[in-house]
Amino acid sequence: MIKVYTKTGDGGTTRLVDGVVQKDDLRVEAYGTIDEADSVLGLAKINCVHHRTIEIIVLVQLQLKTIMAETASFKGGWFENASVEIEKMEAIIDELSNNLTPLTQLIIPGGKNGSAYLHFARTVVRRAERIAVRLMFANMLDKNVVVYLNRLSDLCFVLARYEDEYYC
Repeated sequence: MIKVYTKTGDGGTTRLVDGVVQKDDLRVEAYGTIDEADSVLGLAKINCVHHRTIEIIVLVQLQLKTIMAETASFKGGWFENASVEIEKMEAIIDELSNNLTPLTQLIIPGGKNGSAYLHFARTVVRRAERIAVRLMFANMLDKNVVVYLNRLSDLCFVLARYEDEYYC
């Protein structure tokens, strides 16, 4: 049996893909916050009713594993197809936005369960983006991670609206 606990982090350090850092390192904060966003997206997924929303969330959750690997690596190179993934996300945002009524007022989160969790995910993604920006400005992270997270927060917003408007 493989044990879940290793005791290697008991001294305040943790292992990255290619090195060891303190647990309060900015990289750990970045991938931890992305992991948190992934978990909130999981909550959204089980509370959304529109199958298109669920399908998109699953695709994003799979992509977030690559983003976490990129932030948990000194060398990088995990997010090689960044521009393609960003373009795909922009196409999804455009597709969904074209089917929504134009915004005429501010959105108050909490219309439906799924949309509320998507708004929650959006705020966690924004926090992850702020952390990623700090890494990017320190030349420790590819800019495309920041761009991806920026688009992901937009996607969460649009998905929340989509879930509310197209409630089945």
